[in-house]
Amino acid sequence: MKWNPTPSGDGLKAFEGLEDDRAGSHKGTKHIYVEGDHWRFDMHTRDRDGSDRQRNECKGMRSGGTTHKIGKDQTWKITYQAFWPSSLTATTRFTHIMQMKVQDVGGPLWTLTPRAKDKPTLTILTLKDNDANTEHVVADWTPLQNKWIDVEFEFKASNSGGHLAWLFKDAGTVVGQGRATDVDLWRDKNYLRPKWGIYRSIESSGLQNTYQLIRNYRGYKWE
Repeated sequence: MKWNPTPSGDGLKAFEGLEDDRAGSHKGTKHIYVEGDHWRFDMHTRDRDGSDRQRNECKGMRSGGTTHKIGKDQTWKITYQAFWPSSLTATTRFTHIMQMKVQDVGGPLWTLTPRAKDKPTLTILTLKDNDANTEHVVADWTPLQNKWIDVEFEFKASNSGGHLAWLFKDAGTVVGQGRATDVDLWRDKNYLRPKWGIYRSIESSGLQNTYQLIRNYRGYKWE
């Protein structure tokens, strides 16, 4: 285990950095902070990160002043517990609640996102080598809300021959799981780092003031 932060001991230093109202649209308000035994990520309908979107996210994993960088062909497992309230609605555009990205290079390699299509679902989007998206439906979204859900991602950061596996549990019961091998999890530059919070388009109807809570972060690296 490489990363095991606590809200009381590490606070916001558990992360490599924060993206909290970078546009100054909601001055005097902190959107990412410690609340009891968890980290809280707030999003208000007035918040902006550009003209058509909102972003309040943390990025990276840090402990004791060390940033844990996910390098090429490394295998990691990241686990945590998330609480998603009813006000965090699935949307017709994008609402990402977790992303895996390469520092300053391109879009996310995978995203965790509640989507509104025929019905609200929790979905993982992965990339193929040609950057085409693949959509993996994890579970219906509404039954996962207003409770703590266990989240686990296990992955190998490779151009080809990599993989991403996911496991979601509700009070010990598996509610969604899967594995993808036709994935591109490396961009030949820098390193991978996870992001958490809320990143959403304002071009969906029904957006509300909302939040995401996360606790019990763990990061494991295969040596």
